[in-house]
Amino acid sequence: MGLQDYIKDIARFGLENDQDKLLSTLNQFIEHSKKTRKVNFAIQLQSILKDNIRQQKTSSLTKVGSDAYFSRIEDREFNELILEKITSDYRLSNIIANKEIQNDLQFFIEEHQNIDVLRKFELPVANKLLLHGPSGCGKTLASYVVAGELQKMMIVVNLGAIVSSKLGETSKNLSKIFRSAAAEDCIIFIDEFDSLGKVRDYSQDHGEMKRVVNTILQLFDYLPQSSIVIAATNQKEMLDEALLRRFDFSIGFELPNAKEIKDLVTLVLKGNKFKFDNQIKANKIIKSAVGLSYFSIQKTLITTIKRSLFAKEKNENYFSTLKINSSIWEELVKNEKKALAI
Repeated sequence: MGLQDYIKDIARFGLENDQDKLLSTLNQFIEHSKKTRKVNFAIQLQSILKDNIRQQKTSSLTKVGSDAYFSRIEDREFNELILEKITSDYRLSNIIANKEIQNDLQFFIEEHQNIDVLRKFELPVANKLLLHGPSGCGKTLASYVVAGELQKMMIVVNLGAIVSSKLGETSKNLSKIFRSAAAEDCIIFIDEFDSLGKVRDYSQDHGEMKRVVNTILQLFDYLPQSSIVIAATNQKEMLDEALLRRFDFSIGFELPNAKEIKDLVTLVLKGNKFKFDNQIKANKIIKSAVGLSYFSIQKTLITTIKRSLFAKEKNENYFSTLKINSSIWEELVKNEKKALAI
């Protein structure tokens, strides 16, 4: 069957309310998508299907105290604890970083791509990854790269919902996240991890932070090896020593040097019809941008492209190679450095 045939059958069985045939066709469509290398789409569709089936089981009237009743409450509470469940198309080629960072990411990914080999020889699988360094230097992108390379669903934790002022509630919320991720074989991504894993004598919170750190240590110790936790922080020094030791990989990100900025510019412009109006001036701007993060540099460059595009007169060559106004980029880079007091 082709794509159009699956869509027609799904529409027909859905409108006819024939759930058995609809589910059968959807499962066939998921397998077809995997075979045609649309793996991320298949993962997303599979997750939607699982969630819908679980909700249907608990959507009817349920007896208070029954398994279905508690399952419905647990699903609702879990959904409040996550920002989103996503798949990623990012690959290692999409991240600009020094060779050491790229190698560490590659080794981490390879362990999970060869998990059966490691199990055969009874070797442990690295499944806890700490990403640390300045804001805007690629930590979040690195998590998307891992998810994309491994073709796994990633749960992005809603830190605001996880942390609770109620005694013991933060630890319970973390346990729910880890339990659900383990069941679905997902990646857990926790940004600003320092707000959870602070040194246990760091804050004066009357022991609550100690309980949270102890809970994380236990969750880490019993995490299935096929599941992955990725934590990101700008303040590694604030993390508890015992937590730091639990991570299999700790990758430090840094501000880009001139070569890495040039590589980033090349990546942004790759495949586009954009070129600088003055390449010599652009090279000088690249050198002057040292001190800014990858995020800031990419932001200023894309803004420059937009403004150059809007300024171009609409003529027959409108969609030919666009000249990027290097003076605009120079001004934006200066303003960005001024705003960040660099």
